[in-house]
Amino acid sequence: MEESTAVTEQSLSPETKIVVIGAGHAGGSIAGFLRQFGFPGTITLVGDEPIAPYHRPPLSKAWLKGEADAASLALRPASFYEEQKVALRLSQSATAIDRAAKTVTLSDGAVLSYDVLVIATGARARRLPIPGADLAGVLELRNAEDAEKLKQAIGPGKRLAVVGGGYVGLEVAASARALGAEAVVIEREARVLARVACAELSNFFQTYHGGKGVGFELNAGVEGFVGADGKITGVRLSDGRVIACDAAVVGIGAIPNDEIAGAAGLSLDAGILVDADARTSDPAIFAIGDVTRRPLSHYQRVHRLESVPNALEQAKQAASAIMGRPRPAPEVPWFWSDQYDLKLQIAGIPFDADRIVIRGDRGAAKFAVFHLKGDRIVAVEAVNAPPEFMAGKLFIGNAKPVDIEKLGNDSVSMKEVAA
Repeated sequence: MEESTAVTEQSLSPETKIVVIGAGHAGGSIAGFLRQFGFPGTITLVGDEPIAPYHRPPLSKAWLKGEADAASLALRPASFYEEQKVALRLSQSATAIDRAAKTVTLSDGAVLSYDVLVIATGARARRLPIPGADLAGVLELRNAEDAEKLKQAIGPGKRLAVVGGGYVGLEVAASARALGAEAVVIEREARVLARVACAELSNFFQTYHGGKGVGFELNAGVEGFVGADGKITGVRLSDGRVIACDAAVVGIGAIPNDEIAGAAGLSLDAGILVDADARTSDPAIFAIGDVTRRPLSHYQRVHRLESVPNALEQAKQAASAIMGRPRPAPEVPWFWSDQYDLKLQIAGIPFDADRIVIRGDRGAAKFAVFHLKGDRIVAVEAVNAPPEFMAGKLFIGNAKPVDIEKLGNDSVSMKEVAA
C-alpha cells in the first residue's frame, strides 16, 4: 500500500477530521451518511460553486422550463449543515493534496488538515477546441450557472443548436421545444445516442423528437462556431454549411476532474481507481462519484459511471468503510432520462451482450429492450415501462436465467419469464 494509514473505527473521535473536496451529489451525500452512521468528528465540505449541494439532473429539464429553483433543487435543507456540524467552504476549490502531511490546500490559500480525505470532484464538460468556441452563446450544461445561461438563451422565436446527440443533448432539445424555441441536434455519428444506447432505442428517440419538430444533422462534424460582434450566429459543419442559431449548447461527454489526485500520486486510469469500498491507492483517501473508475461486481470489470445512483452508492460504500460498517451489497448500475412525456429507465450495461429482445409496443411509446448474454439479462432500456425496468434490474442483480420466448411476449408477466 502507501505511506498514509487509514483511520479505523476504533480510532474515531470528536477530534477526527474528514475533508470532502467536491460539493456535488456525491460529496453532499457522504456528509449525510457519515452523520447518519454516527461519525463523531468534524466534516468540512469544500465546493467550487457558491451554493450548497443540489440535484443536477433537473437542470436540463425542470430548471430550463422554469419548473424548479435553487431551493427546490437543494440536496438538503440549509439548516442541515449547521445542525449536523458540517462546515461548508463554498466558492473554493482544492489546489493541492499533501499526503505526507495529510493536508489540502484551497484556492484561497487556506490549508486544511485531514485524517480521512474524500475526493468527489466530479467531471467537467468536454469542450471543442475549434474556432469560435469562446463566442458568447456557446454554452455547456454541468451546473446551475450553466443552466441559467442556457435558460436565458432559449424561448419563443429562438433557435438552439445542440452539438452532441446524447441524453443531455436530447433532454435540452426537448426543453427548448417546450419553451417554443427551434432546436437542431448535430451529431457526428450516424445516429443519436450512438455511444450509450442500442440502434432500436436511437431510432425511436430520433423519430419521437422529429415528431416534436426537432431537426437533426447526422454524420456531421463541427469545424467551428461563427458569430458577429462577439456572439454566435451559427455552427459551421465539416461540409461547409452553416447552421444558423442564437445559441449552441455543447454536450459531447465529460472528463473526470482527477488532476489533483494524479498530482498527489494516486493511481489513475481515466478516473481515480478505487476498490469496492471506494478507497484509493492511499488508504486514508477515498474517491466517489463521476471522478472514479470503480469495480462493477456484476460484470467483473472496472468502469467509470456518471449517475446519481452511482454517487449515492459510492458515498455509502466510503462512509461504511470509514465507520467500520459492513460493506453494502453491490447495486446494479441504473440511469434515467426524461424527455417530453417519455421516461427512459436503464438498468445494467450491455457488456458482452449477444442478443436483444424487445418487449412491448414501440408505437405506443411503451416498450423495453433487453440485452442478454446467453439466457441472462445484462441490461434493460425501458421506455414508459416501469415493470420491465424493475424486473430487469432484479434479473441482472441475481443473474437468474430467463425464458427468452416468454420475455418477448408482453402478455406474459415479468414474474413468469424466469427460466
